[in-house]
Amino acid sequence: MFDGFLTFVVVSPTSRRVPARNARKNKGPTPVKFIVYRDCARTATLLVVVILACFTIVSAQPATANPQEAKPPATETAAPDKKPNKPGFVWTVKTRPILNLSLKAEKAKMAEVAQALSEKLKIPVFLGPERQQETISIEFSELILEPALQLLSPTVYVDYELDTGSMNPPKPLGIFFFDANQGEPPITAVVTGANQSMLIEGNTEDGVEPTTDEEKKKLEEQPLQVRYESALLTVKAKQQPLPVVLLKIGEELGVPVDIQNERLDPIDADISKLPIEDVMRQLSPHIKLYYRADLTRGNKRALRMVLAEPPKATHGP
Repeated sequence: MFDGFLTFVVVSPTSRRVPARNARKNKGPTPVKFIVYRDCARTATLLVVVILACFTIVSAQPATANPQEAKPPATETAAPDKKPNKPGFVWTVKTRPILNLSLKAEKAKMAEVAQALSEKLKIPVFLGPERQQETISIEFSELILEPALQLLSPTVYVDYELDTGSMNPPKPLGIFFFDANQGEPPITAVVTGANQSMLIEGNTEDGVEPTTDEEKKKLEEQPLQVRYESALLTVKAKQQPLPVVLLKIGEELGVPVDIQNERLDPIDADISKLPIEDVMRQLSPHIKLYYRADLTRGNKRALRMVLAEPPKATHGP
């Protein structure tokens, strides 16, 4: 098996041959001498090194034969809970003693800020194309609605509902954060209605300014006069049915009027140059006025009027 097998030769100290008979007689200890051939020694040394290397490899082989067994079992670590990213803003909305807003925003997306405001106020909030792409950084505290909204956009519109029978302030129905040159929203963007009443009159001189004293006197004697100038409304009525008065106002303002209460009880009114919401409060507690406020220009315009049925009286048992 091994080519480099070691050979040991035993040689006597002397080089001469010893007769056999003399060898038998010489029974004392004879010194011996081991001679190892040099080539065989090299082979033996190499063989020992190879055997040791093979032994080392074979000894290490069972530990690495199966990689799965060789590696220590991986300890299972629970992945940290990924919390949703918090928005970069905080809205605070209070309704007492009056509706007021607080906002702290740092590089927040305007679209997300508007969506959160819509959810808190429970009304639609519309954005112009540029507003949808911008980010804002702003902070204010406990501002009433309109001043707060003006800080968020260069152009702001708010649609309101005014209930003349309630002492509460007008209720916002929709908010528009528009771009600077976008223009006004459609009239029916928020306020809609299918019913509309019409006033039919036979006087063909309506809309014509009187020129003579006689015509002016005749105009002043008319039982119903309505004028709308410089965003101020004047109403003078003498024993006129309320539905007729409202229809006349709607005609002057160019807005639809929905008459749900057709009672023709006559009223008297003498109102001069007041904002339209103040006029409605003075005429009846059963009117709902829908109007739009342009916060950028400080203007208001009527969108729709409804003369509602008075609430039915409830009688106890």
